[in-house]
Amino acid sequence: MAKSRSLDDILRDWPFQPGVISARTVRAKGGREVLQMRVELGVLQMEMAGRPDGERPEGYDTYVDYLVQQALEADHKFELTEEQCIEIDREFNQFYHRRICWLALREFERAVQDADHTLRLMDFARDYAADAEWLLSHEQYRPFVLFHRTQAASLAQLEAAGAEAAIEEINRGLGRIKDVFESVQGEEQFEQDEMVRQLRQLQDWLREYYEVGRTLSEQLTDAIDSEQYELAARLRDEIAKRARRTPPTGDLR
Repeated sequence: MAKSRSLDDILRDWPFQPGVISARTVRAKGGREVLQMRVELGVLQMEMAGRPDGERPEGYDTYVDYLVQQALEADHKFELTEEQCIEIDREFNQFYHRRICWLALREFERAVQDADHTLRLMDFARDYAADAEWLLSHEQYRPFVLFHRTQAASLAQLEAAGAEAAIEEINRGLGRIKDVFESVQGEEQFEQDEMVRQLRQLQDWLREYYEVGRTLSEQLTDAIDSEQYELAARLRDEIAKRARRTPPTGDLR
């Protein structure tokens, strides 16, 4: 019988803190780095690339990659089975845990990538789910995933391109969140939402701390609203120039 190994030493040296996301990277066997998250009853260990559990469903990098191929090859209307929904839930939860670890570790670009994967998973579920109640159980978290993505993307842009780019990223994220609210609950709920309030607080802090006024895109909106079309044209040109110099979110180095 193989000798059992206890986690006593790890748990004693890394105490659980209620309300705090405790994450770290460590070296595993073979020298590879893995991500660990301290939870109340132990430690979650995740791979840093691909699926957090390290599995390759049916030989694909992730389960949604496999499902996309299944849908493409289907000779009839593709609908998710109950078993496939369960597997989507697994992948959804795995990427959630890794995403919040990346946020805690200030690995913002990695958090953006995992949020994008989750949104892709949710989009596929929305397009092919037969169970409306199951679908709603996922869609209710879309604003939350977009909130995490917007936080991470703005702070990644702050490091890569500066405060104005970070503010613009928040504007884009707020626009995406607003679209979700307007399609389901209405603009009033959007304005009252706590996640929206936090993003605007971050935006206000960026403006004050880095002394940023109206961004180019905001100036463009103002120019169009006031019918200053020559100014709007110049602002569009400047925005295009900056876009060529600034790496898009999701491809920051």
